[in-house]
Amino acid sequence: MIYELARRVMVGVFRLLWRPRVTGLDRVPRSGAVIIASNHLSFSDSMVLPMLVPRRVTFLAKNDYFTGAGLRGRATAAFFRSFGAVGVKRTGRLDDAIAPLKTALEVLQAGGAFALYPEGTRSRDGRLYRGRTGIAWLALESGAPIVPAALRGTDRLQPIGARLFRLVRVSVIFGEPIDPAPYAVRVAAGEGAGRVRRDLTDAVMAAIAAMSGQKLAGEYNVPPAGDKEISA
Repeated sequence: MIYELARRVMVGVFRLLWRPRVTGLDRVPRSGAVIIASNHLSFSDSMVLPMLVPRRVTFLAKNDYFTGAGLRGRATAAFFRSFGAVGVKRTGRLDDAIAPLKTALEVLQAGGAFALYPEGTRSRDGRLYRGRTGIAWLALESGAPIVPAALRGTDRLQPIGARLFRLVRVSVIFGEPIDPAPYAVRVAAGEGAGRVRRDLTDAVMAAIAAMSGQKLAGEYNVPPAGDKEISA
């Protein structure tokens, strides 16, 4: 109830002020497990996507956002929860690195929608970086389809380093869902799981690139020290 009320208020304000353009929304299933895989240009992406998808979307955020003390800490935690965020630790330890994928899998097994950024962190130069294969692992384990999404303009909505949003128009394009079933068949037939996950991830990134028009970086994006985002 709190999520729905907060979401309706924020969606109304967002649509009034930023007038987002949305294409292909009918490609996002209204129920059942689904993975939304997007490019990542700004911290605001994790607020824009949940406001434009007509169902609850879960994404991961640094646990620090949920453990702050005092009124400000509680307000921050409530703000992130209103957008469907789930807190996870980011320590560099193996158990904590696996935890985000386990959390995402639980959401999908419960029939939920989960959004992530295969690049792993925000692009600071506007290029589209190579996708990490956690998304393919999730799809193959859960059987959930992957809906590729391309955000445009969010790097101007909230440029890296900016604390406030700017009044610029943003857009999102949702692509055709990618079914992991044919890839699961390849694994069952004895093909290497790592190779199959790589192919599925590359297919997702190719779909995002075709919609976003971004130049391909051809390499992984390494998050700078102190980056507060979490992406599978």
